[in-house]
Amino acid sequence: MGRYDLEYPKEAINTIKRENDRAVADIGDPLDLYLHGYVSSRIMNIGRGAEEGMPVCVAASHVDGLVLALSSFSHSYNYRSTVLFGHASLVNDEEERMYAMELITNSVVPDRWRHTRLPPTKAELQSTGILKVRIASGSAKIRTGGAHDERHDMENEDIQDKVWTGVVPVQQTMGEPVPSTYNRIDVPGYMAEFIKDFNTDNTQYSLDVAKD
Repeated sequence: MGRYDLEYPKEAINTIKRENDRAVADIGDPLDLYLHGYVSSRIMNIGRGAEEGMPVCVAASHVDGLVLALSSFSHSYNYRSTVLFGHASLVNDEEERMYAMELITNSVVPDRWRHTRLPPTKAELQSTGILKVRIASGSAKIRTGGAHDERHDMENEDIQDKVWTGVVPVQQTMGEPVPSTYNRIDVPGYMAEFIKDFNTDNTQYSLDVAKD
């Protein structure tokens, strides 16, 4: 399953070159990353043939705010981003495959797996491939706070009287669930709670980092 016993070394491939005071390159409690897809997709076929693991890079980013300054060249974003480097191999062990599928499903909506029709059918299992990425290195970068301008602009009263500066928070929120045409039950409590917490947390975070 997941591994918990290594530190990611800070090397050339995962070292932030710019504004590295906001970068994080070491993770004390790492986990393997599971990916899923159609069993005959290109990435699954390549992974199947890579005995030592297929070299991969996984990147993700999320915008939390538009940072607007006096100069367009000083504009920025509040964001969270990460890049992972590792080797991916196909998971064949059935117990680990089920473990990975549950993790992946619950990453969409917490506790969703056990509230679905179980167990998966033979056809569902045969059509789904699981890749395990054994992470060798990774880095993360976060930007928070307001606008920053050059001193000559900050000292120009005329410009400050004409240009609005600040942060426009960007918030990813979930709307009211829309039932399917064949749905027969009310929205479950675990889903309603998840949506409420998700919206509250995301909204509050984007506001908090705008004031950092």
